[in-house]
Amino acid sequence: MKEEKNDCSPTTSDKESAVFTLSAHTDTAIFYGVNNSNILLLKNLHPELRIIGRGHSLKIYGPSQNIKCFIESIEKVEEFILKNNSLKEENLIQILKGSEPEVLVFNNLILHGINGKSITARTKNQQKLVKAFETDDLLFAIGPAGSGKTYTAIALAVRSLKNKEIKKIILSRPAVEAGEKLGFLPGDMKEKIDPYLQPLYDALQDMISPLKLREYIENGTIQIAPLAFMRGRTLSDAVVILDEAQNTGIQQIKMFLTRMGINTKMIITGDVTQIDLPAQQKSGLIDALQVLKNVKGIAKIEFDKNDIVRHKLVQRIVEAYEKRDK
Repeated sequence: MKEEKNDCSPTTSDKESAVFTLSAHTDTAIFYGVNNSNILLLKNLHPELRIIGRGHSLKIYGPSQNIKCFIESIEKVEEFILKNNSLKEENLIQILKGSEPEVLVFNNLILHGINGKSITARTKNQQKLVKAFETDDLLFAIGPAGSGKTYTAIALAVRSLKNKEIKKIILSRPAVEAGEKLGFLPGDMKEKIDPYLQPLYDALQDMISPLKLREYIENGTIQIAPLAFMRGRTLSDAVVILDEAQNTGIQQIKMFLTRMGINTKMIITGDVTQIDLPAQQKSGLIDALQVLKNVKGIAKIEFDKNDIVRHKLVQRIVEAYEKRDK
């Protein structure tokens, strides 16, 4: 029996209305386009429909069959945006015409960042972290500055959020006073703490548009806070990242690790060669690695100087200090 196809040609009968709601993770700035260029293109390609877009809602008026076909196309457009974090005019036209949009395929892709930038696992150990994330719920990523351990961890968290595998991302750092006293810094507590958390904001700004990131932070989908703010919480349905964990105390990291709730993955990153704690205080990260080394369900990925993806001088600097320390 021959399969029937939906007829999406313009009609004038059975006029009605419908509301289509975009996913909470769909970036409306990308969907609507610069100066609403995408929504204007949609209207021009569907003159038989009246389309009103506001926020995450689209109100559609017109013949019922055309509305149905339009919504099917919009679902594909939304799927493309969630996957590629961009939408060019040619992509939109290709989707609406029923053809497969042309996109470049990259090896070891984690997700697409701002303007469709491909964020990939560029080194062997970054790829190990990506693979371990699929199988283990607690991961330790240990290595030198610039090796991409935190950046890769945040990319994995953002991907999980966009894939609706979790409901929130929680990023934390210990606010250790390395050279500067918090009390002498200007501003209120948030302004004093924010400089410690800025590297986490920097990574997120590569992956999520400014408006969407602000929305996520305001509604609590993404939470960025000092380690001390984790006490007493149970963290469920989340990817939780503790950065600069070498600067935690033994009780601090124990407190953090025991916050894990249902459907939660934790990634602990740190560099054991850059500990800013007082000389007499043992790093909680070093202690945790010793205590948990034989516990099942925990992965440890050790990054090295070959993973450094910053300026080429960074690798040379790390090598020079390693030589001095030996």
